[in-house]
Amino acid sequence: MADRVPLDFDPPVRVLRALLLGVDDDELAGPTPCPDWSVAALLDHLMGLSHAFTQAARKRVDAPGTAAPPPSPSAQHLSRHWRSRLPVLLEDLATAWKDQAAWAGTSRAGGVTMPAAELGVVAMNELIMHSWDLARATGQDYAADPRILETLIEFLAQGPAEGTPGLFGPAVPTDSEASLLDQTVARAGRDPRWRRPPRRRATAA
Repeated sequence: MADRVPLDFDPPVRVLRALLLGVDDDELAGPTPCPDWSVAALLDHLMGLSHAFTQAARKRVDAPGTAAPPPSPSAQHLSRHWRSRLPVLLEDLATAWKDQAAWAGTSRAGGVTMPAAELGVVAMNELIMHSWDLARATGQDYAADPRILETLIEFLAQGPAEGTPGLFGPAVPTDSEASLLDQTVARAGRDPRWRRPPRRRATAA
């Protein structure tokens, strides 16, 4: 039997692909837990990070998205074909990190070079956090593998409590009985209690 890689991207990718099916067009302009990002901007970011971390896994360190910081995500930049294109990018991401070689040596994403094993954890953190963001922004349920969440909590605990500009906001306090998912998103600077604003009902003329 082949050796297992540290983290399996297949399950969270399947969950995210299912979430994409629940996104209505009229929700694209709605807010997300990421300040100043609409749902469309979040989807644009997911497309960019999926491509960048796939290239990083394959050690294509000069590919777009790996050699320099990515542009700010925007609704205007989101591909019209995101519904068909993003699932393919996510599958490519999961496939790339199945290779043992992806976790060896060093690699680069967003202009940052680091050990490939750490970069794989960063990629998983991005995938989990933004899946949660999308679920909350579109009123869908979300769950993640507890083993992955424990790895992310350990990873996030290594950063400063005041957050890292451009990556994580200040950690949000949680109570002792918070779920692993709530602990994880809180350590990444998100409020686990965030909910999308109530949608206005159309009124008859």
